[in-house]
This record gives sequence, C-alpha cells and structure tokens, in this order.
Amino acid sequence: MPERSQVSPFRRAAVALLAVAVTIALVRAFIMQSFVVPTGSMEPTVQIGDRVVVSRLSYVIGDIQRGDVIVFNGSGVFDPLDDGPDTLLGGIGRALAAVFSMPVGSTDYVKRVIGLPGDHVVCCDADGRITVNGEALDETYVAEGEAPSTTAFDVEVPEDRLWVMGDHRSDSADSRAHLGSPGGGTVPTDRVVGKVVGIYWPMSRIGGLDDGSDR
Repeated sequence: MPERSQVSPFRRAAVALLAVAVTIALVRAFIMQSFVVPTGSMEPTVQIGDRVVVSRLSYVIGDIQRGDVIVFNGSGVFDPLDDGPDTLLGGIGRALAAVFSMPVGSTDYVKRVIGLPGDHVVCCDADGRITVNGEALDETYVAEGEAPSTTAFDVEVPEDRLWVMGDHRSDSADSRAHLGSPGGGTVPTDRVVGKVVGIYWPMSRIGGLDDGSDR
C-alpha cells in the first residue's frame, strides 16, 4: 500500500495564515474596522492616539443620523484624487494596518455629521449657535470654551451628501474649510467607511461616544 503523502509543517502554517488573513479581510470589509486617530480635530470626544472601532454594518441596517461620528474617505473631496491606481501590495498593507489600528493614510477623516441630505445648515444665529432647518443645535460635544464656529456659512446640503465638522472647532479642517471646493465642502455618503461606535484603547478611555442625542 502506498504511503500517504505528508503535509509539511510549512504548508500547514501557510494555510493557517491564509485562513486568518481571509477572516481579517472579511471582518474589515463587512463588519468593522479599527483606526488610530492621529489629530486633535475631534477633541475632547476622540483624542490623539485613541483607537476607535468603526462599524461598517451600522449603515447597512440603518441610516446615517445627525450627530453620528463617522470615518470617511476624503480623497477627491477634502484631498486631491490619487495620482494613479493602487498597487496590490499597497492595498494589502493598508488593510493590515487598519486591522491593527495603525494610521491608514492621509485621506481618511474622523468627523461628526451636522447636516444630512436636504438640510439647511447655518452659522450662526443671534446666540452664536449653528442651526439646522431653523432649529438651534445644543452641541454638548464641542470643546469647552469654543464657539460653534467662527466661520459663517449658509449651506443647503445636496442629495446624497453630508455636512461634517470636528468637535474641536478651532482645530478642524472640515466642511467649512472647503466651501469653495466642488460640493461646497459636503461629503458624498458613498465615501463613508462607517460609524465610530466606541474607543477601545487606551483602557482609561474605553467607552462609547456622545452623539448629542440628549439635546
């Protein structure tokens, strides 16, 4: 009787690593993703160095809501379009970086949704508050001591786009900084990666986020 071929330890290890890589890729593509925040534009809600979990399922089973903190791809919106097509190795590298909460590039942004498609967003009313459809926002999440905005704007948010702002209003290059760009500073909804559902590192900051729903 012929001897059965033996699977080498190297081949078993390669198959196991491939299975892990496929699992990670599926989780990242359809369920959740991890980011490390490199700037203070969302302080105090999200601080420099925070590791956040971003749910990709939130907007598959529900709609984007005003007050949500989102991650979106700003390439071609807040940043110039890429010069050329991505490489396979580059894509794999960014996928692994995202899984392990490393910065994934300069075109990913963390901001808060202030205006939804069709909203009329204005800064500011007589009391210095941002209004949406004539109603003043009680923005409990804005950094202490800061004005809601020192930049005046009056925007009708186009269909399938969002008006976004950072909570650290004096240190956030958000929709206000791109009023003269195509789209008037608004972000296409199809550029949204997902909703930030919580902070998981450092341990002292583990928890969910203030979405302003108590206003």
